[in-house]
Amino acid sequence: MSVEHDEVCIFIPTLNEAPTIGELVEGFKQRGFSRILVMDGNSTDNTPDIARAAGAVVRTQTGKGKGNAIIEAVDIIDTPYVLMLDGDGTYSPDDAEKMLEPLGRGFDHVIGDRLASPEAGAFTRLNLLGNQLLNTMFRIAHGKDLSDILSGYRAFTIQSIRQMTLKEAGFEIETEMAVESVRNGQRVTVVPVRYLARPGTVTKLNPFQDGLRIFSTIYRLAKMNNPIFYFGIIGLFISLIGGVIGVYVVLEWLKNIEHLPLTILTVLLITMGFQIFMFGVISDMLLGFHRETTRQIEQLQNHSKPPR
Repeated sequence: MSVEHDEVCIFIPTLNEAPTIGELVEGFKQRGFSRILVMDGNSTDNTPDIARAAGAVVRTQTGKGKGNAIIEAVDIIDTPYVLMLDGDGTYSPDDAEKMLEPLGRGFDHVIGDRLASPEAGAFTRLNLLGNQLLNTMFRIAHGKDLSDILSGYRAFTIQSIRQMTLKEAGFEIETEMAVESVRNGQRVTVVPVRYLARPGTVTKLNPFQDGLRIFSTIYRLAKMNNPIFYFGIIGLFISLIGGVIGVYVVLEWLKNIEHLPLTILTVLLITMGFQIFMFGVISDMLLGFHRETTRQIEQLQNHSKPPR
């Protein structure tokens, strides 16, 4: 089954993308995509006018940030499929068919892997290292390797995106989408795409500040998706502090110096850390039971549906 172009909404969130948005919209028009939505984040240049002139439908988002642009767009898109990409010219319309093809084979979510073959100069060494570290963190925390969780080039069914509970307002939205796709058991695949050097637009991403926010999002969202990892880290950290204090207490005791308050604190910290870790184990067991129950309910619902 192939995805028809009129079944696809090309969705482009923008903020001051005047140098690139016109050519990008025209590129999709030339390839037969007629339904193009630009969600503009109150640009101070003439991005909206250029996009309209090129043939896109333009809406102005009420909230700030890329995350809010995506959340607001989901409510107004009425096509079965969505192809989302940034408006800064770093992604190519040439990869559109490659991104959409898996949806026709039944996948729910497609991620364009920028890291497979980026153009020279597209990434600084710091950005490339940061992406690799965050992808490794995601793989450990959420148990799935999605290659490039921060990619802005994505294709998905409208049902799959509406199944997600999206709350992040900024650049953390891609991370949240990856987590939600895993949490909801969606069929996700990754395809390599070209990633071009930025052709004149200024990046809105702060490598350190936004990197820390994304790292925090990966860890925070693990609470519901992988509780043994989330609570295990906390429990291990508390127990480690208790262990370090305990070593000090033992060394002082060997010198015939007693530290009764520190001894009590050591026992409390190690006990607390172990309890938090066990809470993570129990939460993980409950989550596994919930997922299995949900899967069985879905199977029963599918079996009860009358044949077409």
